[in-house]
Amino acid sequence: MQTSALPDLAHTATKPVHWLATAAAMAGVVAAAGLLQPGTATATATAPEQRPTTQQGAPPPAPDPARVEFPLECGGAGTTVAKQASGDLDGDGRPETVAVVHCDAGSGTPPSGIYVLTQGSGAAPRVVATLVDPADKKTVGDFTVREGRVSATLLGYSSLEVPRCCPDQEEQASWRWKGNAFVRTSGDLARAV
Repeated sequence: MQTSALPDLAHTATKPVHWLATAAAMAGVVAAAGLLQPGTATATATAPEQRPTTQQGAPPPAPDPARVEFPLECGGAGTTVAKQASGDLDGDGRPETVAVVHCDAGSGTPPSGIYVLTQGSGAAPRVVATLVDPADKKTVGDFTVREGRVSATLLGYSSLEVPRCCPDQEEQASWRWKGNAFVRTSGDLARAV
């Protein structure tokens, strides 16, 4: 004879009707969740009829940095577009391209420039702003264009004794179009890396 320390519990004995009720309840929950989905989110900066479009109705393409002559003195070495990102920085409905560019050096870490490019209807793309001048002797780490703001991590050197391979300063900087110019804000100026 086997004795049990626990009494028999009638509700623990499952029957097919229990499984059927559980399956029906779960189906109801899944169906209700499907009906309660949020609506589609939309956001526009300006009315669609005010946005510039191409002949097919799509927004105009962002300027191509490969078609731009950058204001860099590279001694015939050419330039390299290391990074690029596009977005409507001035709210006119046309995307601008922001390019991180440096001389095409065979070795070492050449300083970078950050340039804003625009392109008028039927015109070639052109540089309209220099956010970081290569003469500042900075290289660019992280780089993004988001919600009308350009953000970058600028890397630099505290002295001429620091090897050019290994920057020892870091600065977070961002730029936003205000009025008729890009306004820079910085954080963590000249912080040691």
